Amino acid sequence: MADKKEEILKRPLYVFDLPHELLFTLQLKEPSFLLVGPTDGATEGRGVASASDKKEGTDHLGGSTACGLCNTSFQNLAEQRRHVKSDWHGYNLKQKLRGLNAVNEVEFEKLVGDLDESISGSDSSISEDEEDGSAAKESTLSALLKRQARLHDITEADAVPQKKKRGSGSPPLIWFSCSLLPSNTSLGVYRALFTNSEQQNSDVLDVLRKKQLKPAQVKRTQNGSNGVPLPSSMNGPNVFLCMIGGGHFAAMVVSLTPKLGKKATGIEERQAIVVAHKTFHRYTTRRKQGGSQSANDSAKGAAHSAGAGIRRYNEVALEAEVRALLSEWKELIDGSELLFVRATGTTNRRTLFGPYEGQVLRQNDPRVRSFPFSTRRATQAELMRAFVELTRLKVSEVDEAALAAAAAEEQRRTESATKPTNTPSKPIAPKISKDEETALLHTSQIQALIRRSKAPAIISYISQHSLSPDFVFHPPTTQAHHHASTPLHLAASLNSPTVVLALLTKAGADPTTFNGEGKPPFDIAGDRATRDAFRVARSELGEGKWKWDVAHCPAPLSKAEADEREASGRAESQKVEAERRKTETERLEKETIANGSKKPPNRVTGKTLGVTERTGEELREQEGRGLTPEMRAKLERERRARAAEERMRRMASGASGAGAGR
Repeated sequence: MADKKEEILKRPLYVFDLPHELLFTLQLKEPSFLLVGPTDGATEGRGVASASDKKEGTDHLGGSTACGLCNTSFQNLAEQRRHVKSDWHGYNLKQKLRGLNAVNEVEFEKLVGDLDESISGSDSSISEDEEDGSAAKESTLSALLKRQARLHDITEADAVPQKKKRGSGSPPLIWFSCSLLPSNTSLGVYRALFTNSEQQNSDVLDVLRKKQLKPAQVKRTQNGSNGVPLPSSMNGPNVFLCMIGGGHFAAMVVSLTPKLGKKATGIEERQAIVVAHKTFHRYTTRRKQGGSQSANDSAKGAAHSAGAGIRRYNEVALEAEVRALLSEWKELIDGSELLFVRATGTTNRRTLFGPYEGQVLRQNDPRVRSFPFSTRRATQAELMRAFVELTRLKVSEVDEAALAAAAAEEQRRTESATKPTNTPSKPIAPKISKDEETALLHTSQIQALIRRSKAPAIISYISQHSLSPDFVFHPPTTQAHHHASTPLHLAASLNSPTVVLALLTKAGADPTTFNGEGKPPFDIAGDRATRDAFRVARSELGEGKWKWDVAHCPAPLSKAEADEREASGRAESQKVEAERRKTETERLEKETIANGSKKPPNRVTGKTLGVTERTGEELREQEGRGLTPEMRAKLERERRARAAEERMRRMASGASGAGAGR
């Protein structure tokens, strides 16, 4: 069975070109999910064929992975939890409280669509698209309930009758089992791939088998227009995909007829045939603040900045470009089997669905679908990713027995939580004691002084508060305190030799204390100067003060030897830097002479031979080092005053010389 599974699933499975052996061994997973409800008005569109079927379905949906209120089932608990948090479930709860009938998913989407259309003519009530980064002023559910409250007093004669769409409100995926695969392996197909006419057929497997397409050998021909024309050998069905939001627009027409191809590994795969594609981008969103310019104008009034004018112009230009492209693709769109559109927000929906003259896309078109999964920024690559996600067969391995046990346990917890108890539902966090509060204060103060390398202040703070030099930072459970649990550990990890030497020689810190990682302070020192501070402390304190071998500290080193090592290291670094500068100067001289310049760069003689002469700006920057901003400003004013006096002196001497010449 495992070898058969690996052979079948060795390549991604394309929904419209499934292997023959797999296609005719598929079975609909139990419970059977009907695609649509009745075609008559006998049962108020609840997704069942008769009153008796409705009762049976309701009884069945009373399980742990179902919602009896919305009359829908779920494949797992995660889908059920997402459904409970959705606006659809919340709306049905409100309907039940009012004594009204619940609605299915398609009817709820229709209500939301009518809500967008009802406010599309008023710019003052536009709320910005969620993709634009602006938080919505109110949720979709609250806006829908407020609108229904306003329309509550409208009589039936004045109300416009609307035709209800039938739908089951089932999850977006239809799951199948296969006799060739293990029992815990399920195969899923997105429900949105079926047209409304195909959804009226209760035999899902028969519909899926009829939708299979033979791969085509494509020879593309260019005609100079947008995209590539559909060759005569590709008369199969197409789908139209479109995304708009945040100033980005992307559209694509893809043929459902697959094209055979091979990966680099030699495995055969089905490739999509893009008939036409186009993307637009305009600067319409307000940077950092988020939201489109039109939404900001509606909320706060028209702004008069240059950026606001540019964004208004780009919004109009983007709308014109999108509608012009839709008109140009009208023949392709009309011939498409399905239209997948992502245009959340009133502004974006009005751009696509109008109303406007020559409108191509319509809100009530039965072919219009939304993407049944999350999407990112509207780009050509994102559209192709969405198409692959839609048309690829989903493989899920779920242990149904474990899932049922987890559902039963969750149900038991829910029931026990609803029972009244004398204990509070949430445990009360214990209050911090006074000692813990004091320890937290000492921790913050000592760490701040160590980070600023204030060695005398640290010694004074420890002595004034009668603290141990091996004070353990609080709380000790954090990751930072696990690595540097004491002041000596922290000073060593920050490479502060002055603080390390002061803690060891003056405060009496223990170098054999280990942190949470089992390391002494010497092991976490990061440079030679810090490690030399431990050796100097060993020399000054003596061998009998601490077990220096346990602290991993090397042989003692006197203060003079440590200073000599530091000076020699500094001299060596300066020598290396001087050699580097000399080499760089010689290279620049050679490049200057090679480029035809007669005068090489200025050089200074003496001890700094080979160093280029500094500019006036570099000299001024060197003079200002270590000065406060006020002192630097005063120095600059004095320099400018001296320069002005020199100019005046030269002008006066020049004028007197000219008079004497006459």
